[in-house]
Amino acid sequence: MRSIPPGGCAVVIGASGGIGAALVAGLLEDEGFGTVVALARRFTASADGRLHRGPIDVTDEASIAQAAEALPRPVRLVIVATGALHGGGLQPEKTYRALDAAALMESYRVNTVGPALVAKHLLPRLAPAGRCVFAALSARVGSIGDNRAGGWHSYRASKAGLNMILRNLAIEVVRRTPDTLCVGLHPGTVDTGLSQPFQRNVAPGKLFSPAHSAARLLQVLDGLVPGDNGNVLAWDGATIPP
Repeated sequence: MRSIPPGGCAVVIGASGGIGAALVAGLLEDEGFGTVVALARRFTASADGRLHRGPIDVTDEASIAQAAEALPRPVRLVIVATGALHGGGLQPEKTYRALDAAALMESYRVNTVGPALVAKHLLPRLAPAGRCVFAALSARVGSIGDNRAGGWHSYRASKAGLNMILRNLAIEVVRRTPDTLCVGLHPGTVDTGLSQPFQRNVAPGKLFSPAHSAARLLQVLDGLVPGDNGNVLAWDGATIPP
């Protein structure tokens, strides 16, 4: 990534998932990063050359703080690639009649609160000068202005909440470190477990492999400009409306 000073550390949180693992692979191919740290709930601490692995649970703030303390400096890039749409008691609602308080809270806990707490502990680890990026996987369905279909209440609302967190972070962080950008990323519909139950209606050519989506997202991150700060950008670089 030519826009980021070489030799720093890139961090991927949620590195055991399809997109997260592909992002780690793409970053390892980029010789500009001295260290690539892959964090996930089921990882144990290990190191293999430039690749370091470690545990993290975005629903446990103590786990996030511990992972942050172990990061090598300087950190230049953080990508939060976690998220939940279904499973573990979650299921996209087709109607408001299916709304459930526990499911709503769980969606917020994973999709909004988790990335927010990651930012709390990892933003202070970013290098104080030179380009740094904090990014989190969002979703087009989190856009209020782009919502034409309704449904999926808890997932939409939790991703909209994440987008607001990212906008707030962007405004606050740039005051102290003008070269740091905070953005959301929409990876498209990717062939992973998250999208698997909903792939039947995906248009031909619009179901991406994790490697393809990750490569496009890294291109988007490399091409960020100051005006992108606080926005959500799709895999093709288009800005998604709030």
